[in-house]
Amino acid sequence: MYGISVAAELVGTGVQNLRAYEARGLLEPERTEGGTRRYSEDDLDRLRRIGDLLDAGLNLAGIAMVISLQDENTLLRAQRERR
Repeated sequence: MYGISVAAELVGTGVQNLRAYEARGLLEPERTEGGTRRYSEDDLDRLRRIGDLLDAGLNLAGIAMVISLQDENTLLRAQRERR
């Protein structure tokens, strides 16, 4: 688990961007009892995906749609594999 400044550094973005992504519902890091954000490896992977989509020219609204569809696709594949 990483704090917000370390997570931002690891993915090559600013702390304010991580806050903006959370505000837009693009990710939801865990929080300590005191409210400090804690980012997991899965969160870092999602942040890298966001960065890739931004580099491809998508805005945050488009990224939210793409990530939602990707998450749904992953869930459907997992359900299919369990059958």
